[in-house]
Amino acid sequence: MISDAERQKLHIGYKQSLRSINEGRAQKLFVAADVDEKMTAVLKKAADEHSVEVTEVETMKSLGELCGIDVGSSCAVILK
Repeated sequence: MISDAERQKLHIGYKQSLRSINEGRAQKLFVAADVDEKMTAVLKKAADEHSVEVTEVETMKSLGELCGIDVGSSCAVILK
């Protein structure tokens, strides 16, 4: 789902992801389905406002694995 080339342009975590979206630098957002709805609502709203594609991943653990880290992650973005 995330290629090696995309991993070079990856920001992981809520604060970095939201900042990248709001600055217009994100092209794709990954959100874990098991994250608090308040967090995902803010991220999805920002993504919608900035025309960023949103992909939902089953769990934080599986998103962390996709990102190549040893811990779970609530969200991540691929930069333009």
